[in-house]
Amino acid sequence: MIGNYPLHLMILVLLWGYIYTSWALMGRLGLVSFGHGAFMGIGAYTVVMLWNHFGWSPWAGALAALAFAAAVAVVIGYPCFRLKIVGHYFALVTLALSEVARLVIVALRDQTGGSLGATPNSALHGGATAAPGALQFSDKRVWFWIVLAFWLAGLCVWRAVDRSMARLALQAISEEEEAAASIGIPVTRAKLRITLISALMTCAGGVLYAQYQLYVNPDTVSGIGISLQMVFGAIAGGMFVMLGPTVGAAFTLLLAEGLRLAFGNRYPALDSTLYGAMLVLFIIYMPKGILGAALDALRARTAKPAAPRSGNGMPSA
Repeated sequence: MIGNYPLHLMILVLLWGYIYTSWALMGRLGLVSFGHGAFMGIGAYTVVMLWNHFGWSPWAGALAALAFAAAVAVVIGYPCFRLKIVGHYFALVTLALSEVARLVIVALRDQTGGSLGATPNSALHGGATAAPGALQFSDKRVWFWIVLAFWLAGLCVWRAVDRSMARLALQAISEEEEAAASIGIPVTRAKLRITLISALMTCAGGVLYAQYQLYVNPDTVSGIGISLQMVFGAIAGGMFVMLGPTVGAAFTLLLAEGLRLAFGNRYPALDSTLYGAMLVLFIIYMPKGILGAALDALRARTAKPAAPRSGNGMPSA
């Protein structure tokens, strides 16, 4: 029987692994976004606010959140892709989006609770342990299976993108956009499609996070810090390998828990500072991430050495 704390850590690893996978769908194809904290914040806050203020079920709130996230992704993505804002400039635009989302949440403190955060109204009354209509469950095992299903779905999306022509098109676009457009690849449409998929998956991750934790805060579900955490986690684990973002989720979670146990709340920005410093180190010294480097080492170790050849070009006896 697994205890509540280990089960809680497993759920968070799977949940963040799903969110990091969502980001990596774009990042590995040349679209580096620092704005995914905005999409996670949209998912988390939309369901909580609609439930608390209007009594909307989180199921309906999730649909509204997905529609809102899609609209924001199109409003930001379409002009950038149409005007060929790429590379560092695209990253800066998305960075601004992430911080704007956090500032809006803080500014609407009367509705969102501001920097203090908000708690969804409880639907577990009279000793009830489950309220499926409100997406609230006191048993963590239920959440484990829910999050596991989403994590597996995220891997299926990754695999589907890998096997589609869209990946080849986006790889060509990331190498040379003008050349890709000249051979008939719809550059704007291809970029916008993968951006929408990534944004919607991240938004769904925000919904799950809010309902599982039953607490939302602008600093934990939105803003630059969360966006940086996604980038670091995916790169640290290996954003070019399907399970790499999940390895990165386990790494960042263990790092955060270790810092919490070692220093408590004395240094509130310590984790973000370390994420930034370690991100630079990983990019320089381990660009393929932990899992990518491990797989390369395993291939090199298991590769059979070529048979020596004689002077006539034939393998020697």
